Amino acid sequence: MAEIKNYLLGYGERLTERLDPPKTRPNKKDPYSFTEAKVRLAPRLSTLTEEVDALPDAACPHDEAVGVITLHPAYLAKSYFPNGLFQAVGLEPIGSRTQHIVPDKGGKARKQSSLEGKLAIPGPPPTPTAEIFVAGQRAQFRSWAATVSGWSESRAGAVELVRLENVYLAPPVSRLQPVRKGKDAPLLEVVLHGSSDYVIEGFRTYMRTLDIRLDLDRRFQVDGLCFLGVRIPRNMHVEMAKYSFLRVAREMPRLRELQPATPMRSLSIGGFPLALPKKGPVNADLRVAVFDGGVPAGTGLDPWVSRKLTSKLGNADVNAQEHGLGVTSSVLFGSLQKGVPLPQPYAAVDHYRVLDENTNDPEGNYYDVLERITGVLSQKQYDFVNLSLGPEVAFDDNEVHLWTLKLDQLFADGKTFVTVAAGNTGEGDVQSGVGRIQSPSDAVNVLGVGASNSLKKQWKRAPYSSLGPGRSPGLIKPDLVAFGGSEKEPFWILSKTPGKSAATMGTSFSSPLALRTAIGIRTYLGSIVQPIALKSLLIHHSENSGHHCHEVGWGRIPTDIEDLIVCGPGMVHVLYQGTLEPGKYLRARIPVPNSALPGKVSISATFCYATETDPQDVVTYTRAGLDIKFRPDKSKRTVQNGKTPTHADTMPFFQQKTLYSSEEELRRDAHQWETCVKRTRGFMGTSLNDPVFDIHYNARKGGALYKGAKPIPYALVVTVHAKNVTDLYDRVSQRYRTQLEALRPVIQLPVRVN
Repeated sequence: MAEIKNYLLGYGERLTERLDPPKTRPNKKDPYSFTEAKVRLAPRLSTLTEEVDALPDAACPHDEAVGVITLHPAYLAKSYFPNGLFQAVGLEPIGSRTQHIVPDKGGKARKQSSLEGKLAIPGPPPTPTAEIFVAGQRAQFRSWAATVSGWSESRAGAVELVRLENVYLAPPVSRLQPVRKGKDAPLLEVVLHGSSDYVIEGFRTYMRTLDIRLDLDRRFQVDGLCFLGVRIPRNMHVEMAKYSFLRVAREMPRLRELQPATPMRSLSIGGFPLALPKKGPVNADLRVAVFDGGVPAGTGLDPWVSRKLTSKLGNADVNAQEHGLGVTSSVLFGSLQKGVPLPQPYAAVDHYRVLDENTNDPEGNYYDVLERITGVLSQKQYDFVNLSLGPEVAFDDNEVHLWTLKLDQLFADGKTFVTVAAGNTGEGDVQSGVGRIQSPSDAVNVLGVGASNSLKKQWKRAPYSSLGPGRSPGLIKPDLVAFGGSEKEPFWILSKTPGKSAATMGTSFSSPLALRTAIGIRTYLGSIVQPIALKSLLIHHSENSGHHCHEVGWGRIPTDIEDLIVCGPGMVHVLYQGTLEPGKYLRARIPVPNSALPGKVSISATFCYATETDPQDVVTYTRAGLDIKFRPDKSKRTVQNGKTPTHADTMPFFQQKTLYSSEEELRRDAHQWETCVKRTRGFMGTSLNDPVFDIHYNARKGGALYKGAKPIPYALVVTVHAKNVTDLYDRVSQRYRTQLEALRPVIQLPVRVN
């Protein structure tokens, strides 16, 4: 008799309902009085004005300059963004970045551990906050400085002065990142605030005063930023950085070398023979794209691979083609196994060659390759995409690189499942950023994939796999790890010699392996499972085996698809999919039986969503964030001020405390503004009485409230696990039989082989 399997329950969105927003809001105590704020800021504004006036006229297009406003850490929340003040003084916010400061007042006390003892540093620790870039005519800065001392609280925007910790002009040298020794005139990537013609032309005009010519035809514009390559003598870098709209200048990134992560003895071992499958793809309707070095002719992959060229390509590079073949092999077949027939590929692949024999030349190829990729993706809609290439750059907490920005824009609608290799720099220095994840795996709308060293039960991060954390938002990076190979346990791919395999390792191969797993889920369960749901399922079922999230993200992806879609004894998995409306509240019921559950019960939940981003605002990069409240017992309502509340009491789930959390705490503990959150909590079964999540979609733009926000796609996976209730799945299915449905495979699952 065939084994009866309890498949993932779908249509959890039928257990949701809209809620009215709460009527009360907490009051905030200002760290500074209005008078204190004026006294503190007046001399700083005077200094700012003097420095702005000292800039060369040519460095200030339309006589405009850019200053920096540091918010007090207590005012990070979007509802406190000082829009009224900026309008009152005639300044426009054009971007932001993160800064860590100790405010003059209102800093949090340092928590001293038992290990610190008397060696603890006195005073409060630095606290993260936002620095806002503001642009305006120099006359506006002068007017603000001259009048602020006489302001009254009744003046428009004046009360928001208390939210400011500092105002200043960023010194030119602070906008320059270190450049390696070498050429006297290195090629720089210059990033300008704003993409208006007068700002870009103004930069060309200013550079002419330094006797430097620019080629403005080779540039990328991403919303409020402009990226361009400029060759500038070293002795002119500081003068260049005086241009008021220059945000940062750094060495032009190179593309990563497409080589195994470290020298590998296993590479000298001859590969084993193999035979390609006889059948075409299982699902011919799925659209899968790989952007890489190309696939050599004569490999026998024509039934599953379409070899495509992109624009302005030179001749193919042999090494890049071998890399592209390995990446495509991973998508089609996973890591090959000696003596085991190759599986039938789930889907066909469009392999776009974006590299050529000139790619290693740093003169602009960083832009050329990105242009080839975005040119395709802006014209064609794919279900699945993999990138196992990208720039070789040190991770920067204060600046987002161009590749990341472009991918986040392209995939903000959540209609494509995207995997990106995290990079092979894990043995580099982490503090300098060299050992951290590589762009564009830090994008929030993609799945950044690192590598594990083994497929076995005992595993850890492969030493070469780049480390987290990412920047916030996007703190948990890499998102996941998948098997990427090691010297003791190689990742086996198709060799350029037909009928043979080759050993390798790297995140270049763990990333397409993760993509293959997602394609497999979609193949078996059908189109009902959307890309955001695939991301949620992979993250939800990943195991971290006690490894730190900086090493493995949320954990390692299961190797067997059945582990992702079948519920074990005493367990039920439920999938919710839908859209969230900005500013609205949604209640999602967590399915449990009618009667109380005996013993201990755990609830695991994973939320994922896609969102638009603000390229110029590093500290407020994502435009969407979720405030999620957990209410475990519908009958428990604590009376407050003699009134019984409308909704049941809350208790921590994603947060560390139940009542109001600061913006810093929400970002650190609950990962508010992150596009993925995951947590498991334990309870006594008797404490659960129709538990729910109340979900509030906060919308912002540039760090401020945003009324024009769009709905966002989301997916939620919930697991209820009660070891003492072996028939939990049946009891939940019976109670919600008119709402939840088992997502049974549309094709037969292969027999599990141990």
